[in-house]
Amino acid sequence: MANELDETRDPVSEEGRDASVIQKQLGVQLTGFEKFCEVGTWFIFIVGGVVYQFRKAKAREYYGKLQQKIQAAASQIDNYMEQRVQILSNAAKLLDKAIDLDKSVLTEVAAYRGGADPKNDAVRNDVQGKLDGMARSINVAFEAYPDIQAHQEIADCLQQNAYLQKEITSARELYNDAVLEWNQAIYTFLAKKSVAAKNGYTTRIPFTASKETKEKARSVFF
Repeated sequence: MANELDETRDPVSEEGRDASVIQKQLGVQLTGFEKFCEVGTWFIFIVGGVVYQFRKAKAREYYGKLQQKIQAAASQIDNYMEQRVQILSNAAKLLDKAIDLDKSVLTEVAAYRGGADPKNDAVRNDVQGKLDGMARSINVAFEAYPDIQAHQEIADCLQQNAYLQKEITSARELYNDAVLEWNQAIYTFLAKKSVAAKNGYTTRIPFTASKETKEKARSVFF
C-alpha cells in the first residue's frame, strides 16, 4: 500500500505560503450524538455502580446461605459420628475386653458442632480416624474369640456401625460438594471475590479419607 503523503510524488507548492493569525474566536458546540454520549457515560457510571453494589449484596446473601448449607452438612456428619461413638462404646462394653477406647471422642464431636471453631474442617478428619481405629480394635477383639461371635447384640452393634459409616460417607459427599462450591465462589470475579476479600473468607478443607480407610484401600483383597 502506497504512502498517503509522498514527498517524492505528490504536488509541491513552489511559491510557498504565508501564515497569518486569524483574529476570531470560535465557540465549541457539541453535536447531538456527543451530548448523548456525555449523558450516557454518566448514566452508565451511575447504573453500573448501582448494579455492582446490588451484585455485592447478592453475593453477601449467597455466602450467608452457603455457610448455612455447609454447617447443615457438617452437622449431619457430626450427628452420625456421635451415633457411631455410642454404638462402638456399647460394643466395647459388650465385649468386656480391655479395649483402649478414647472416652474424649464423644465430647470432642459434640464440641465441633455449631461451626464456631474455624478449624472444624480439619479436626473432623481426626475424629473420623479415631472412630475407625476404635472400630478396628473392636473387630479384632470380636474375631479373636469365636465364642463371642454368636453374641447377637455385638453383631447388631457392628452392623449398625457399618451402616453409620456408609451414612457418614454419603454425608461427607454432600459436605465436600458444598465446600467445593464455596472454594470456587470466593475466587469468582468480581463481586463475590470482593465480598470474600473484605470479609476475610478463606478456602475450606474438604473431608478426606481417614488413615484407617487409606490403609484398607492399599490392602490386598484377593
